[in-house]
Amino acid sequence: METIGAAARALAQRFVAAGIDTARLDARLLVAEVAGIAPDRVALAPDTPLTSEQATRLEHLAVRRQRREPISHILGRRGFWTLELKVTADTLDPRGDTETLVEAVLARVADRSAPLRVMDFGTGTGAILLALLSELPNASGVAVDKSPAALAVARENAENHGLAGRVDFVLSDWAAAVEGSADVVVSNPPYIPDSDIDRLEPEVATYEPRLALAGGPDGLECYRVLVPQMAALAVPGGVVAVEVGAGQGSDVAALFRQAGLTVVALPRDLAGVERCVVATK
Repeated sequence: METIGAAARALAQRFVAAGIDTARLDARLLVAEVAGIAPDRVALAPDTPLTSEQATRLEHLAVRRQRREPISHILGRRGFWTLELKVTADTLDPRGDTETLVEAVLARVADRSAPLRVMDFGTGTGAILLALLSELPNASGVAVDKSPAALAVARENAENHGLAGRVDFVLSDWAAAVEGSADVVVSNPPYIPDSDIDRLEPEVATYEPRLALAGGPDGLECYRVLVPQMAALAVPGGVVAVEVGAGQGSDVAALFRQAGLTVVALPRDLAGVERCVVATK
């Protein structure tokens, strides 16, 4: 029988040849998935044998990854913040860079025990909103998305983490069907220029929902619509924050100021890229 260590090494070589940057990690995750073990066990117990059934399933998953299907779609989940979230082809794959936005918002919350109201536009998997609610025990949330399928995923993720009772799920084109106000208003809107999408890595260009990517001719189209709405919904003293693409920080900050918001930070991600714009009202 093939061992899990040998299987992981062989898969990593195949994934490198396929141009996958995270070849070793993805190989380890797939081997762990079929073996029913934690990923670190692949390295700690490499001589563990794979059954023939497990080897057959592993090959099926490996072929999908070689075709550049995202690992989160294959596994059906992605770790984000301290949560494990369901991911489908109807949602944007939560990225580690987006945790920068969560950190930046939490840094602006003076009292994490306060009964805050948080709105998340284009919620997708619910990653940002659920991460914030997990850190704000008395807060409630509004998850907004125009995709019924994405909203269903967000609802399931909220249920899986015991947060559904604190969230209202609203099917809406941005703020069109949203009522009330909020202490914190956040979004990771589509910001890829339309002409750039097909040049992105296949995991994104082929498999992720274009609705969650396409930001118009210059990538700023959604911000022009959304920022004034976010500003109107925020309470005085409230926090408004959005994720931005590389090089978009100053342009989006200008839109914030035009909407009457005071920009307080442009936090950078681990690669040193300005990843979000944070403002107060």
